[in-house]
Amino acid sequence: MTILDALLAKGRPVAAAAGWPRAEVDAETWRDAIELLAARQCTLTALWAEVATAHVALRDETGEAAAILSLACPDGHFPSIGEAHPPAIRLERAIHDLTGLVADGLPDTRPWLDHGRWTGDGTAAPYAFLGAEGESLHQIPVGPVHAGIIEPGHFRFTASGETVVRLEERLGYVHKGNAGLMAGADLARAAKLAGRMSGDSTVAYSIAFARAVEAAAGVAIPPRAAWLRAVMAELERLANHLGDIGAICNDAAFALMHAHTGVLRERTLRFCGAAFGHRLMMDRVIPGGVAVDLSREAAAALSALLVEIGGAFPRLIDLYDNTASLQDRTVGTGILSADLARRYGAGGPIGRASGGSFDARKAMPFPPYDGLAFTVPTLTAGDVNARVWVRIREVEQSLALLTALIRLPAGPVRVEIPARSGEGAALVEGFRGDIFAWVRIAGDGTVGACHLRDPSWFQWPLLEAAIEGNIVADFPLLNKSFNCSYSGHDG
Repeated sequence: MTILDALLAKGRPVAAAAGWPRAEVDAETWRDAIELLAARQCTLTALWAEVATAHVALRDETGEAAAILSLACPDGHFPSIGEAHPPAIRLERAIHDLTGLVADGLPDTRPWLDHGRWTGDGTAAPYAFLGAEGESLHQIPVGPVHAGIIEPGHFRFTASGETVVRLEERLGYVHKGNAGLMAGADLARAAKLAGRMSGDSTVAYSIAFARAVEAAAGVAIPPRAAWLRAVMAELERLANHLGDIGAICNDAAFALMHAHTGVLRERTLRFCGAAFGHRLMMDRVIPGGVAVDLSREAAAALSALLVEIGGAFPRLIDLYDNTASLQDRTVGTGILSADLARRYGAGGPIGRASGGSFDARKAMPFPPYDGLAFTVPTLTAGDVNARVWVRIREVEQSLALLTALIRLPAGPVRVEIPARSGEGAALVEGFRGDIFAWVRIAGDGTVGACHLRDPSWFQWPLLEAAIEGNIVADFPLLNKSFNCSYSGHDG
């Protein structure tokens, strides 16, 4: 029995839960989970709440064991996880904003998603940024409106000369209320909302939501549908990694790399548009399977695209690796320690560039990844350069995976989801890291409740740590190497 199994055994199991086992527990068991998190014996995967119930999802580092614990909060309070485990602090602040539940012992009780306009007379009080003391310190406010077409977020720098002493983020500007919009929606409507949590991860979010629904309904999708989902997921990963590699180089004033990777990214998006009817493949993954098949002509075009990218990409790697001025900007800049990355359970290229190895495709595999051979690139340097190299190696892995996935099995691409009650959860690897989805289905087939967690929740705080001691001018470069999602975080 694992430590998570032992926690579940202390509570009352929820028979309808599928995908991840869930149990209703008392406050003592909830505190036992807090002790495990504080001792780093398990990883915080998600923390959310309904009106009178708090939920926490946990996994071990390998992904072999997982659990969801639910604590009834009839008095509107629950023991704070953030008091002993800092990665939970922002999540508990958001829970209070969204539900009014209070985390007893939470060290930071400032609003997080609520910008002071949800209650009272609608006027926003000044946000109390954390102070810093020392000689010759000055503050630099950046955002929430930025130069260029970019989502809003505020960054408050405290600097000594050009050296950053502290960075504090203020997010929540693009909160969409997706959980509230999903409640009562039919599956088709809810799937569209899930695919719009973060547009650049629409496939990953759609797969996560669909798999949670399918777990709740006890439905297995056809093999061809599973393979088509993987094709779309790897194309999404490929396009985003190509874009990120080029954008990081562009922020280091090396526009040539940005131009070349931009061409390959555009080729990928154009193929997606032609093959699936949408450049981002939005609404192409649905509960029960996929909404569109891949024709023979499109499969041939994909083969040609992979040959084109596979031929051009090695030359771009050489260009990156042999440009001394570029290496001077990326090597040793914005180091994220392995200890801090592990503490926050950081996934994706951010975690894997700092010694982490978790990838939901490997650790908690589902078809067709459970039958595919691929490696998870990891490095330990934890700097901008390492995050670039992890993306480079993941591009190579995606190219190899797509080459294998072209040989799609024959058969249907969709099954119907029966209208019945149940609940399910799923963890899916997006290009930023693991995306968690939990859904409860009502008896009429509509969504009773849903929670979607973006990997950026555990990555944004680490950006604050990685910039310390670096110069202000390196922030755009460092920020892009993280490339956290505002929209996915804000929900």
